[in-house]
Amino acid sequence: MKFISWNVNGLRAAVGKEFEQSFRQLDADFFCLQETKMQAGQLDLQFEGYESYWNYADKKGYSGTAIYTKHHPISVTYGMGIDEHDHEGRVITLEYDDFYLITVYTPNSQDELRRLDYRMKWEDDFRAYMCRLDANKPVIVCGDLNVAHEEIDLKNPKTNRRNAGFTDEERSKMTTLLSSGFTDSFRWLHPEQVTYSWWSYRFHAREKNTGWRIDYFLISDRLRDRLQGADIHTDIYGSDHCPVELTLK
Repeated sequence: MKFISWNVNGLRAAVGKEFEQSFRQLDADFFCLQETKMQAGQLDLQFEGYESYWNYADKKGYSGTAIYTKHHPISVTYGMGIDEHDHEGRVITLEYDDFYLITVYTPNSQDELRRLDYRMKWEDDFRAYMCRLDANKPVIVCGDLNVAHEEIDLKNPKTNRRNAGFTDEERSKMTTLLSSGFTDSFRWLHPEQVTYSWWSYRFHAREKNTGWRIDYFLISDRLRDRLQGADIHTDIYGSDHCPVELTLK
């Protein structure tokens, strides 16, 4: 089974940058999107053989997630069931016979870390949500988690130490999440590999490969024996992020 996750930074804009060609080229069983920046009815984008599920933010042109899937789910859940978190379209969960698939767009702590306190609350609640599901059956979580976990995961760790996405607080929450029974699939298979999934639009960052790895597939530890591949498609453009991939037996 092949899974793709991609923060498209505006799906309507991405469609004008060969998104449909990339979608077909990647040919995944599950194709998860973050930051669609859409409302219902703004774009009718369907692909033969796939059904799709969408979670829109209340605020127009902001956040939002979607999943295209070749496999009809048992159930679909939008959000975490926590009103404080469920107005920004950040979470979709599909249930299948032997796993849950979650796509998530984690809140950014923003400039001057003005949303860091909220982010810490989100992290605790999202981890609890994952653990509740994991108690029932294994979990696959993908998306833009807005954190570079270790120094290997960004180009300039020293100068970014107190910037959103590389604060001690955010990194510690990721450590806690992984220690709760989850595996960073890419780092598990590629412990020393330096590959990024996001580059600023400023300062020719992508040309210089001055990037961050902030897009992930996390899996329940007990799925490790089914882990076949974890890749980052740095050759695919159309967003300031590139697609990331998980392959399971």
